[in-house]
Amino acid sequence: MTNAEEENSKEDLTGATSRRDKKPYDLSERTALFGEAIIHFTKRVPVGLVTSPLISQLVRCGTSVGANYEEANDAESQRDFHHKIGICRKESRETKFFLRMMVAAVPALREDAAYLYQEAKELNLIFGSMWQKKAKAAERP
Repeated sequence: MTNAEEENSKEDLTGATSRRDKKPYDLSERTALFGEAIIHFTKRVPVGLVTSPLISQLVRCGTSVGANYEEANDAESQRDFHHKIGICRKESRETKFFLRMMVAAVPALREDAAYLYQEAKELNLIFGSMWQKKAKAAERP
């Protein structure tokens, strides 16, 4: 594989040109791109007895991050927003877990999974920070 083909492969996986270098500041867009990247990644996984349930779980939790963030943006109250952000945090953590299991099942996918794992980790940290700030704000009189 040439360098150009390898770069195109990375672009196809993430769904965005130079995605590895620039992450959108718009969290809605970032979570949508992450969900798309998870879908592209799972399409490359060979279907088998072990990988089928992993594919299903990974698509569910990986795309759920963005869906729940969109729900949070339309929350009916601060409490509802806080709850939805907590779900985003849990789903991003679950995505990390299933990426790890996928690599255990298909070690050849380690490099692509590592990029997605890092993005899931960063999203988890972002949502964790948002969740904690809302929790601290709720404690104040």
